[in-house]
Amino acid sequence: MPEPTAAQSSSAPTSTVDYDDLRRLAVELAEAAAAHVRARRPEVFTDGEAVDGAVATKGHATDPVTIVDTESEQLIRGLLATRRPADAILGEEGGGDVGATAPGTVTWVLDPIDGTVNFLYGLPGYAVSVAAVRDGEPVAGAVVDVAAATTYSAALGGGSHAVTADGTRTRLRCTREDSLSLALVATGFAYGRDRRTQQAAVLTRVLPEIRDIRRLGAAAMDLCHVAAGRLDAYYEHGLNAWDWAAGALIAAEAGAVVRVPPVTVGGAAGELTVVAAPGIATDLTALLERAGATTALPD
Repeated sequence: MPEPTAAQSSSAPTSTVDYDDLRRLAVELAEAAAAHVRARRPEVFTDGEAVDGAVATKGHATDPVTIVDTESEQLIRGLLATRRPADAILGEEGGGDVGATAPGTVTWVLDPIDGTVNFLYGLPGYAVSVAAVRDGEPVAGAVVDVAAATTYSAALGGGSHAVTADGTRTRLRCTREDSLSLALVATGFAYGRDRRTQQAAVLTRVLPEIRDIRRLGAAAMDLCHVAAGRLDAYYEHGLNAWDWAAGALIAAEAGAVVRVPPVTVGGAAGELTVVAAPGIATDLTALLERAGATTALPD
């Protein structure tokens, strides 16, 4: 994730932007939304059931969106309208176009609840993700693990950190694992039947060559787990920019090798995202190539 070039910066309306300032704002936005999500869940889901009108679907019957997703994104958009009204926004629920902005413009890429199915079922492992993207590259971001109240954040060139609920701050480093056969790898699956079937076929070729697989259900959290050394690698087809923009930067700043689609490519294209500890990145890429995973799996 390279720094914008001098030519890009010289003509940019935000050429003096400080990436750590953007990181701090991303943290503020994500933590405010996470507090709202945390407070709203027991109000929306009572006795294990959602209140009327709280849950709908989009795209696929198994792909839920809740009223809290919408509220969370509206909260972030409202704060940005006050704090940085000239910036663009791309959100999972409210849309936007990251490719339509002028050079140097900051676009905020928002996932108001990453891991909505986990949120729906009350499983820990859902997050709010906020990233600042400039000239196609994430330059700052924050991911808040809502249930654990832990905030992961990074600024381009400034490393990545986690701050727990008690205020403990830790510099993030991915693992030093150098044997693919001992690697713990996470992945995820699409909602559409056809892509799921192909992803399952890939998994049968990957699983025998690694320690084990994990499917946790929230891409942003998976990427932070790689950054924190809890996973050795993660791969998945069909992520949208809001799924990976903050988490991929956090992982990269923790030393991971990162392969992501362009921010302008939507999840329907089925491009591959891979984030891995450097000691296994080359071998994992070769394994994914043999497994047929480096070919896009359109929805």
